[in-house]
Amino acid sequence: MAETGLDRTDFEILRQLQNNARISNKELARRVGLAPSTTLVRTRQMERAGIIRGYRAEVDMSAVGMGLQALIAVRLKQHTAADVAAFRDYVLELPEVLRLYHVAGADDFLVHVGLQDSNALRDFAMVALTTRPEVAHLETGLIFSCLAPWED
Repeated sequence: MAETGLDRTDFEILRQLQNNARISNKELARRVGLAPSTTLVRTRQMERAGIIRGYRAEVDMSAVGMGLQALIAVRLKQHTAADVAAFRDYVLELPEVLRLYHVAGADDFLVHVGLQDSNALRDFAMVALTTRPEVAHLETGLIFSCLAPWED
């Protein structure tokens, strides 16, 4: 077993669940080559250990009016605890924000947003972000596609 206590089969269970969280235990067992009872025990152990934190629905962003996604790199004027907390708390309340990453390097945050179009993106950046007293600099990158190694 690896340092994490997980073996290859556990990682394959995780990969299969990330690809389709609604897969039946019987089908999951078939795909990973275990008995259904063993697969269920392993899955429940990973849930109890906090390795599997939940199950989510994948949403077609275009179908809900978010045809454009972007990552906005944000550099704060100062990297104080108060400024970081104020910016984080503010951004997490914005409905356009899908994820917020606090990162190391030249930028302090990456803000993953979903919006209707480029005009909405421009307005979001100008109104929601550049008006914040903590913000020194923004750099926006459009997301053309998003793929994960566990997806088929």
